[in-house]
Amino acid sequence: MSTANSRLILGVWRIADWQMHPSQVADLVEGCLDMGMNTFDLADIYAGYRCEALFGEALASRPALKSRIKLISKCGIALVTPNRPQHRVKHYNTSSAHIVASAENSLAQMGVEQLEMLLIHRPDPLMDADEIAEAFFQLKQAGKVAQFGVSNFLPHQLELLQSRLDEPLAANQVEVSLLHTDALFDGTLDQCQRLRIKPQAWSPLGGGRLSAEPAETPLGQVLARLGAELGVSREQLAIAWLLRHPAGIQPVLGSGKLERLQQLVAAQEIMLDRQQWFELLEAAMGRPMP
Repeated sequence: MSTANSRLILGVWRIADWQMHPSQVADLVEGCLDMGMNTFDLADIYAGYRCEALFGEALASRPALKSRIKLISKCGIALVTPNRPQHRVKHYNTSSAHIVASAENSLAQMGVEQLEMLLIHRPDPLMDADEIAEAFFQLKQAGKVAQFGVSNFLPHQLELLQSRLDEPLAANQVEVSLLHTDALFDGTLDQCQRLRIKPQAWSPLGGGRLSAEPAETPLGQVLARLGAELGVSREQLAIAWLLRHPAGIQPVLGSGKLERLQQLVAAQEIMLDRQQWFELLEAAMGRPMP
């Protein structure tokens, strides 16, 4: 695999909705690599447990891609679906056996030998930190996972797991955007910066809601004005706003359209000054800073 994770990550959770042939998905991956985006985010449960297999079909159609990309997957959520008849109720499972089996299944589904990163998808009320640590140790020793992290963990939950690990967690993937700013104030991004953990931002464009933000709202007005001043789109502004944060946020982009991804990648060239950043934050919150 290549040596460094790209700052921007392509989230593949909607791959089943893209209605693309495996070779078209491979073209998308190739296009991302050409733009310098080499990191791809999946999870065992996405697309009703079919996401990794669909992505694996794309990689099988162009095997040379496997050595050029970095793969992130997640586990720990158990859904009630027709292909999991043993699940009577949606629940979380962060037992050592489940984590190891999930990671091995992810590798098999995608036809690769190693995940760059495995994340615990959500904090489990029955989480046994020692069991997770044992699973991480097994997978690391076997060379099946290079790094480990979490997703949607609050600071105290991350601290608990980190206390049982011999190596630092590499990421916490959380919801953060101009439409969801909690992580700026609940200690999540502070902890990431303190521990030098990379925060990964899921839904960085608010699930498409930022594109539809009414022009008459405070946020819509500031996005329009700054966009006109800088000659960029509101989506590019939203990504640039995340990239400006000193914790080193890595946005997880969810589009299957190469042209749109090219625009979002270009947001890395936008440098918001401090006052522009706070203008967007105040407009997002709907009130001035205290």
